[in-house]
Amino acid sequence: MPPGTAAKAAGISEAELIVLEESGKTEAKVNFPALAKAVGLDPGKLDGIQKGWLPAEKDLSAWREIRVFSSSGEGLTVNCYLVWDEVTREAALFDSGIEAKPILDCIAENQLQLRHIFITHSHWDHVEALPKIREAFPKARVHSGSKNAPVDQRNKPAEIVHLGGLRVTHRETPGHAEDGVTYIVGNWQEDAPHVAIVGDTIFAGSMGRGNQSWELARQKVREQILTLPPETLLCPGHGPLTTVREEKEHNPFF
Repeated sequence: MPPGTAAKAAGISEAELIVLEESGKTEAKVNFPALAKAVGLDPGKLDGIQKGWLPAEKDLSAWREIRVFSSSGEGLTVNCYLVWDEVTREAALFDSGIEAKPILDCIAENQLQLRHIFITHSHWDHVEALPKIREAFPKARVHSGSKNAPVDQRNKPAEIVHLGGLRVTHRETPGHAEDGVTYIVGNWQEDAPHVAIVGDTIFAGSMGRGNQSWELARQKVREQILTLPPETLLCPGHGPLTTVREEKEHNPFF
């Protein structure tokens, strides 16, 4: 939809709409029900978002060996995730973010062996620190959905990667990026819920911009992410962690 049409429905200027899209805040009085109807969002859920809904804070001790790293650059704060098997100490990194040092320090402190690096998509903020990570661990295998990646780095259909007792599978989730992939980590000790590292496919109460196709992006979220068990932990590339249940109940895009 043209920005002018959406702005008119919301009762604000195009400039105010841009501020709202980029920051989630505006001093203008916005007609959210009309805006939701115009752009195909759920009005009730959008009302909840603008009133400040956030997912419940997550206690990661249930999964034990998962760490979240947030790094910033050029006005962006991006998340990446380190997961390991507590018995074998074999580790996997999901995206690299912008800064390598905190990740490398954590690996050293916990005496881990970085075996795999999984890339959710190749946008710069998710792979900026990748060269430094690979320099430190040249034998770590890189996994990517990019058709331009070397053959030995491309995800294979129905591939299962074992990380000690953990199992990593993947689902293609293009739309925001052509090479978008969601990685699912399962078989946690004490039957902790699956963990899905979703990149910029979906966020808490939102989703990644449909750079490739909005329709495709929403379709893939519905088919590949929201069909996971409700308690599945969703780990996005930006913003707070959430769950499938919370997003089905509160995300206005779905």
